[in-house]
Amino acid sequence: MSGPFGAPIAIIGAGNWGTVLAHLAARAGHEVRIWSRDAAQCAEINEHRSNSRAIRSLRVDERVRGEPDLRAAVTGAAMVVVVIPSQAFREVARKLGDVLDPRHIVLHATKGIELGTHRRMSEILEEETCARQVGVLSGPNIAAEIAEGLPAGTVVTSRFPHVVKAGKQAFTSGRFMVFGASDVVGVELCGALKNVVAIAAGIASGMGIGENAMALLVTRGLAEITALATAMGARPGTLAGLAGAGDLMVTCRSQHSRNHRVGEALAKGASLEEAVAKLGMVAEGVPTAIAARELAAAHEIECPVLERVYRIVHEGVTPRDALDELLRMRAGRDVAWV
Repeated sequence: MSGPFGAPIAIIGAGNWGTVLAHLAARAGHEVRIWSRDAAQCAEINEHRSNSRAIRSLRVDERVRGEPDLRAAVTGAAMVVVVIPSQAFREVARKLGDVLDPRHIVLHATKGIELGTHRRMSEILEEETCARQVGVLSGPNIAAEIAEGLPAGTVVTSRFPHVVKAGKQAFTSGRFMVFGASDVVGVELCGALKNVVAIAAGIASGMGIGENAMALLVTRGLAEITALATAMGARPGTLAGLAGAGDLMVTCRSQHSRNHRVGEALAKGASLEEAVAKLGMVAEGVPTAIAARELAAAHEIECPVLERVYRIVHEGVTPRDALDELLRMRAGRDVAWV
């Protein structure tokens, strides 16, 4: 049985979100292969229906098969979904370049920007592989909640309508709604930049500065994301959707959010190294804070919140000093176009 596509779906990356996406696709009726370079992790999925290193609460659907060989995972697949941390993304994309062919539909579900090049993940896929039927899956998707069967929604975005249709078919279920969009630039930038604001929100939570201040911080962060993303080609309306305000909302408030947890640890006196080590997973906002600062400078856009996160995370400025700097700034217009 290959499922409704007539061929399997390949998920590249067996972290918590990759595992949950594999499970969702299987529950939608598809045969799924999930790739990890760790053969023991693949064996655990196949033999015990679990992935304890990534998400302990989930019993993985029987139609998901762990596969440690990248070529075997991808060959014959109808769709390939890449769920790899942003700073390792190019390395895996380069390996995928040897096994993908132009007929593959390729989505990614990674929320980050490559350091140095400032490339978005869809751009890396197009640089390193022959794939052109490319899209992105992004939204307010806390993996642990979806694994528990709680309702959620996401957006599949591509300039090709048939890619959006395929993504909706792959993952839609009774508890998981999949919407479509075409603004790839906007969705990718929202997904990456909101992680930096989520670190700021975690810091604010750890400092106990109150709900009014949290609302101020998050909305000003959204204004900065909007200014920067639209300068880079995003459509303003995307910022109001699931991949924009929706994802920002949940990442800034949820205790499941990796970036929020890093920010909270920093506010309580942990070093960056201690905060990341305690997390035990990648917090994409940490490297993205560097890219965000560089992009804001390149586009000559003032981003006080993003800048203060960079200074706290990468220059050792204390959260209290960063907050005091923000509060001393002159308040300008609320929304630039109103």
